[in-house]
Amino acid sequence: MSQLRKEPANTKPLLPNTRFPLSIAGVSVHAERQGVINPATGEVFAEHSVGGRKELEAAVESARSAFPAWSQTSLAYRQSKITELAEMLVLHQEDFMRLLTLEQGKARAGAEWEIGGCIYWLQEIAKQSLPEKVVRDDAEGRVVTRHVPLGVVGAITPWNFPMLLALWKIAPALLAGNTLVVKPSPYTPLCTLWFGELAQAILPPGVLNVVAGGNDMGQWLTEHPLVDKISFTGSTATGRLVMKSAASNIKRVTLELGGNDPAIVLPDVDPRAIAKELFWAAFQNSAQFCVATKRLYIHDSIYDEVAQALSEYAAQVTLGNGLDPETKLGPLQNQMQYDKVCDLIESSRNAGLRFLAGGEVPRGKGYFIPITLIDNPPDDARCVVEEAFGPVLPLLRYYSIDEVVERANSTEYGLAASIWGRDLEQAQAVAQRIQAGTVWINQVHVFSPHIAFGGHKQSGLGIENALDGLSEYTNVQTIMSRPL
Repeated sequence: MSQLRKEPANTKPLLPNTRFPLSIAGVSVHAERQGVINPATGEVFAEHSVGGRKELEAAVESARSAFPAWSQTSLAYRQSKITELAEMLVLHQEDFMRLLTLEQGKARAGAEWEIGGCIYWLQEIAKQSLPEKVVRDDAEGRVVTRHVPLGVVGAITPWNFPMLLALWKIAPALLAGNTLVVKPSPYTPLCTLWFGELAQAILPPGVLNVVAGGNDMGQWLTEHPLVDKISFTGSTATGRLVMKSAASNIKRVTLELGGNDPAIVLPDVDPRAIAKELFWAAFQNSAQFCVATKRLYIHDSIYDEVAQALSEYAAQVTLGNGLDPETKLGPLQNQMQYDKVCDLIESSRNAGLRFLAGGEVPRGKGYFIPITLIDNPPDDARCVVEEAFGPVLPLLRYYSIDEVVERANSTEYGLAASIWGRDLEQAQAVAQRIQAGTVWINQVHVFSPHIAFGGHKQSGLGIENALDGLSEYTNVQTIMSRPL
């Protein structure tokens, strides 16, 4: 069983000097207060303002009013402002990392990865552009296709990577000339609220509005007639509702939804050499990761060796409060998700499944669940069919390539997958048969502002990142002219 440490050693929680207000029309708006729970303790550690219908209406109206002027600014000006946001994050980087750990629960390395990623995304997206394309230019006439901004973008973000996934939306939307209303998850609103507050000194009023609220606010935002696009990251079930609401005025949508990502280990790997990478493919961010490996298919000839190596590595990983520098994995982020994963583990135990690690959840403060490895359950077991979104991983035997490809694709999801093998030609051949938006070979969780990311099947709609993602925040306009 993974080691469990719940109390941070020699650490003092530190909150930034803010009351976490809403940001509307370039000013801080203080409203009804609501507490945020530290998932490592299960206790409220901070409060923030939470808005209602009135605050949402003000935010949308502010964004709508700011759009004409912002959309007419030069690309160079918008690029400079996004660069300034990156510089602001650098200045406050340490405080953002600590705050992220307090509200989300992730360990120090995870907080560094996320906040460092935010800075990098802002810096790199600030260099991007969508140039005009001259289709024709001759004596008969001129045809030019260009990208124009959509208007007001509503961004709805999740609790697993609250800052990074917010900036995946904020940066390209701003660069393209749109204005925004951002609604962070009610479980993890603090970093996003503080970012919005600090951004008031950089962006013109109304360009970026951040309004915290519950599920009602998300519905109001997706249905609002003055919102032109919704960019949503979250569950497939909620994504369906977002898409339905967006139909009211033909809103553009980008949906980054759930996954049940397979990893396929080919028979030519060295089990011990690969165990660490397979572990983190599944359990980074305590497996609260849409692209975490959730089904690990291992060839029969090396199954026992891989299973043993994974179990041994899992026993070395320290589970605890993310403020403790010894912690490698933190708690689950909220009580709802904790209860779901506990129920999944109990269901697996009641079904008579064999645990190679974990299987028992110690009770106490915080939402801690030990690493749980399940030995070759049937394909219709809940732990195989469902997206656990917690540290539960089924290990599954397979015997042939055709068989494992069929089993890997046997899901409504198609977000990401990984293939592990020494024979790159064979790994490539397998990767090309997988129904997923991203397939990694001998690596995992590689993202970039310059690499397109999106899901197949019911894992999403549209693209984030790269110029493909940037173009999703625009309409294409063609202008044709001819001489008289």
